[in-house]
Parts: sequence; structure tokens; C-alpha cells
Amino acid sequence: MGLFDRLFGSSAGTSRVALLVDGPNVLREEFDVDLDDLRDVASARGRLVRTRLYLDEHATPGLIQAAEARGFEVVTTSGDVDVKLAVDAAAIAARGDADVLAIASRDTDFKPVLELAAREGLRTVAIAPGTYGRSDALRNAAHEAVTLDGES
Repeated sequence: MGLFDRLFGSSAGTSRVALLVDGPNVLREEFDVDLDDLRDVASARGRLVRTRLYLDEHATPGLIQAAEARGFEVVTTSGDVDVKLAVDAAAIAARGDADVLAIASRDTDFKPVLELAAREGLRTVAIAPGTYGRSDALRNAAHEAVTLDGES
């Protein structure tokens, strides 16, 4: 696939999409985010090749089970979730494991990894959990920004 096709997509069905979800910042009561909605947003941009939900060690077994039932690989860490997600995202970009990197978060810490992915030729998508949870820095760094309450 050429650079133009990777950036602008020859068709949604042929792009490989990695969806990485910052659980502690997205799965909060005030946002009422549904994991299926996150998958739908990402899969509209191509074939999902990575679907990961990052959680800290305090995640409930019910949340982990629900995420796995929806096809998410759950990554739990005793350290900073942001660091693990960013390292994994950078590795995906460097190895060329995906054509599209979608990060669901409201944390501006992910701006550098979106910029890195874009430099590596990936199309980037910032998914915000709601208007209140939208980061302008992520929105501006990504090729495309989606807000789950329907505003883009």
C-alpha cells in the first residue's frame, strides 16, 4: 500500500486499524462510554488488527470480563497506563503493524505518539469520550478527531 493510500485510505476495508483505549481516562461515569461504540468508530476506518484496553491494577474483574467479551485484549499494569499505551503505540507505528492508529483518550500526553505515528506514515485518529473530555491537543495532532457524543 502506498503512502497516499495509507494516509487517505484506498478503502476502509483494506486499512489495518489499531485501537488503543486509555481505560482510566475514557471509562468514567461522566462519559458513559460503551466499548462497542469505540470498536464501531475504529472498525469504520478499516479492519481491526489490534484492539487493546489499558487498565490499572484496580480494574474490576467485571470490567475486564466485559472488555474481553467484546473482543478487547486487556492490558493491566501496576505502573502508569499512559506509558504502557504510548510504548505499545510507538512499537505498532515503528513496526508497521497497522495503517491507522486510533487512540481513545482525553489525555494530552498522547500527542507525541500521534505525531510519531503520522511521521511513520500511519493515519491517526483521536477518539474523545465526549465534548467535555476532548483534548484540543490530541484533536489537532491527529489526522481525524471523533467525539463519541457525535460531534467531530
